[in-house]
Amino acid sequence: MVLSQNQNALHLQNAAQSQPLDDRKTKILKAIIANYLETGEPVGSRTISKFTDLNLSSATIRNEMADLEEMGYLVQPHTSAGRIPTDKGYRFYVDSMMQEKNESEESRGALLERVDKLEALLKQVAKVLAYNTQYATMVTSPQMRNRQVKFIQLSQVDDSNLVAVIVVGDNVAKNQLIHVDRALSNEEVLKLNLLLNTFLTGASVNEINIELMQAMRRQAGEYADILERVFEGIVDAVHQAEELQIYTSGTSNILRYDELGDVQKATALLETLEDTRGLEPLVDETMKSGEEKQDGIQIFIGEEAPMKNLKDYSIVTSTYELPEGAKGTIGIIGPKRMDYKKVVKTLKDLTDELDSIFKSNSSKE
Repeated sequence: MVLSQNQNALHLQNAAQSQPLDDRKTKILKAIIANYLETGEPVGSRTISKFTDLNLSSATIRNEMADLEEMGYLVQPHTSAGRIPTDKGYRFYVDSMMQEKNESEESRGALLERVDKLEALLKQVAKVLAYNTQYATMVTSPQMRNRQVKFIQLSQVDDSNLVAVIVVGDNVAKNQLIHVDRALSNEEVLKLNLLLNTFLTGASVNEINIELMQAMRRQAGEYADILERVFEGIVDAVHQAEELQIYTSGTSNILRYDELGDVQKATALLETLEDTRGLEPLVDETMKSGEEKQDGIQIFIGEEAPMKNLKDYSIVTSTYELPEGAKGTIGIIGPKRMDYKKVVKTLKDLTDELDSIFKSNSSKE
């Protein structure tokens, strides 16, 4: 009789553990694990009632937590303490995360392709614009301030290296190779992915700091040294995403104009266009103008230019915008006697065409 009762209890326990989780239990379990990963402390029902969108009472959440414990996803280390996840709970959390990753894999693949295509498009724009106007031209990559980390994915390359794919808020993807001292198992890589995404997803570049790194190290335990290398690589990659890319073309066109043909003036322009960082003040000024003017057209004549190296030229700039809100700059550099009417119309038509292309591509994705 006792054996029969024990068998019956075991049967009920196994049945409970094999039951699928409904949406409520899934949300509560994910909330508990996320909170535990952040604090390292057992999680109680009152904490979950504050941090979920379920609008449930603490009593209801306690009942659900008791069910999750019976099903093997949670354990209560002390009678009066909250719950912490079991290995089964971690597995469910990680599998859910990986499923979400796999479901978005195709869209991220399209995103990487889109980034490559955008760079090629902007380089081509600079060349075509230089050919059509017979002036020097510049086109910048789109920029968005206060980018946030959108997703991080670590993958094992070999026994000594990981690759981190970092996607930031305006859909810029960067790859970073991370050296490690030993080979990691799939489980270890999954745990690192879980920890990184828990701490860094939604964080802006300014929020990725020493304090955050210290908090992550405390949670990483034996993986702290590995995580530090990963963290440094991610910081580098995110800051690289912030770097402005400037594509130029048509420098030789300037030599066609007698007043700009002497060696000193030509050298000044060549140095500015070759070391494109010298054009950043022009980009900043154009962005400010774009916020103030509806068409974003700005004309700098001679001394009005933000850089001394271009005081002998006139510059006409405009801005284009991606659907996500990131903006880029297009500029035409020529003699002071340039055909302003033609240049302004060309820039206006081009920015309108780019905006149309970006909106059309966005609607297809």
